[in-house]
Amino acid sequence: MPKPLNAEQIKIMLQAGKITGDTLTLLGKYIKPGITTLELDKIAEDYIRSCNAVPTFKGYNDFPSSLCISIDECVVHGLPSDRQLKEGEIVSIDCGATFNGYVGDSAVTYPVGEISEEKKRLLRITEESLFKGIEQAVDRGKVYDISRAVQQYCESNGYSLTRELTGHGVGRKMHLAPSVPNFVPPLLERRRMPNEKLYNGLGIAIEPMVHIGAKEVYTGDDKWSVITRDHTAAAHFEHTLIINGKEPIITTLRN
Repeated sequence: MPKPLNAEQIKIMLQAGKITGDTLTLLGKYIKPGITTLELDKIAEDYIRSCNAVPTFKGYNDFPSSLCISIDECVVHGLPSDRQLKEGEIVSIDCGATFNGYVGDSAVTYPVGEISEEKKRLLRITEESLFKGIEQAVDRGKVYDISRAVQQYCESNGYSLTRELTGHGVGRKMHLAPSVPNFVPPLLERRRMPNEKLYNGLGIAIEPMVHIGAKEVYTGDDKWSVITRDHTAAAHFEHTLIINGKEPIITTLRN
């Protein structure tokens, strides 16, 4: 487990998170039918670099872009391309910015124009589940408290959760211990995703990935995109936060 972040490091994390959140807010103004996902990626990269930060994702494990942009049945890790957004789609945008060596990581799913009531409900429940998890991110709590809160809220509303991917620790790197699953792992997987104790100064990202249909996913031909096997729509919301007593500091809030 990482060492607790000190006051100066938290200050930098807050700035990294603000840049990330502001980037997502900016992108929300451009989400409309006809814009390409590649255009959104360029807008994000230009803005992040204008803030004296760098896009965390670009070059990470050879990822080619600044954003992950995932449409409808693509849950996460979609590659920006010349594909144009269409009325009625939902688009999940995952963004990371590194400022002075520290990372902000956040995601939001936007509607493209007018969307169905089914998709509106999916977005609402997914974002609400994120905040259910955040409520459990307290000093001396445990990772599975977060996992249980997210899982119970989503499943009680009739949705399923991606099992192959989890939230994670955040600090000087984007992916640190602990793993923060959106479900309580079965016994045989608890060594891989242990129920670590939370402590003040720990940076984590909580990121529910929620499906209208079944939980199964597969990786697309591009070797990155994670897609629901039954091709039902999925949503993704994420915040970076720092454990701080009974109320965590959310670094990536959007205006």
